[in-house]
Formats: sequence, C-alpha cells, structure tokens
Amino acid sequence: MARLSRQFYLGDTVQIAQMLLGTCLVRRMPDGELLVGRITETEAYVGRCDKACHAYGYRKTERTATLFAPPGTAYIYLIYGMYHCLNFVTEPEGEPAAVLLRAVAPLAGTETMRRLRYGDKPWNAYREKNFLNGPGKVCKAFSLTREENGLDLTGDTLFLCDSPVDVGLPCPVFPRERVVAGPRIGIDYAEEARDFPWRFQLKKEES
Repeated sequence: MARLSRQFYLGDTVQIAQMLLGTCLVRRMPDGELLVGRITETEAYVGRCDKACHAYGYRKTERTATLFAPPGTAYIYLIYGMYHCLNFVTEPEGEPAAVLLRAVAPLAGTETMRRLRYGDKPWNAYREKNFLNGPGKVCKAFSLTREENGLDLTGDTLFLCDSPVDVGLPCPVFPRERVVAGPRIGIDYAEEARDFPWRFQLKKEES
C-alpha cells in the first residue's frame, strides 16, 4: 500500500499542516479492518518559536519526548484526563514540531468508527454532525490512545496516504474546496502565539 514517506514529514511544519488537508488517515485494526478518513482540519505547532507547543523552547519531558523523535512519528497525548489527540511529528529529529489532527471525514470502516465513538447509542443528525469534528473524537473513533504514542507513521498500523485509491478504495468525487487559515483553538495562554494563523481547514466552495 502506498503511504506518505518519512521525507514528506521532514519539511516546514506550517506547510505540512496545509499539505495534509485532503490526504487520508488509515488505521489498521487488530482484525485487519481498515478505518479510513479524509483529513479536513489541522493545526501546526513549532517548538522553537511557538508558546502553544508542548516543547516550546526545547523543553523535553516524559510527555514531550516523542516530539523530538524522527519525522513521521505519531505523538499522542491526553488532555483533561479524558481526550486523546493525534499529532504527526515533523521536521528533523531533535526539532520539536508536529501537526495536530483536528478533523476527518469518514471514508471506510464507518460502522466500526460509529460504534467506537458512540457505543450503541442511536445514530441521528446531531451525532452525524459531530462525528469526527474534533481531535478527541477522531482518536476515539480510530481507537487511538497513548498505547499508540510513538508509532511509526510509515508502518502498517497507522499511516497516511494521498488518496483512498492507495488503500484499494474507490475515490469519491469531492466538491470544490478551498483552504481557510485562522488562529488555533484553546491556546489563550500562549501570548503572541495564540494569534498565529496556523489552523487550516478545507471549506466547500460556494456555488
């Protein structure tokens, strides 16, 4: 299966956060089922200059150690004691930077993702709207926890690819879209960094 190479993650984090829009996140479950979602929202975090980054100023702790790993490593952390967040480590090893995955659109394994996200609760319009539109929601639906922290994104368990075709799926016809940039969410503590326009979203073009 084709997947994004380690070289892809080696470049500038802010650019990579934009380039990841429209690519596919693939999670291989223990039974072999593939959960696939199209990335629609990301945020960039750059430790050397970004007070919102966990490793700002090259602060290395047990929690942040994965940010210093080779590019193309999964950095998964827990917030509020209950929500997991998936990040893709970028830039050269030792340079703490990553892209936070904020939202995806489901492409395959949707029933499994619904069960993981909502259990046996009935499906309705509200749950559909709020299915995968937040980092904690994505991790829950893709069964990602701290157990997967440090996974190699060029391996077989968790990886990214350019298109669903790369994992044997038909490619849907997507609407015309544009990239919208703005400030990141939930980082009011980060002084000047709270205004960095490092949140990127795919938005449907108006007809």
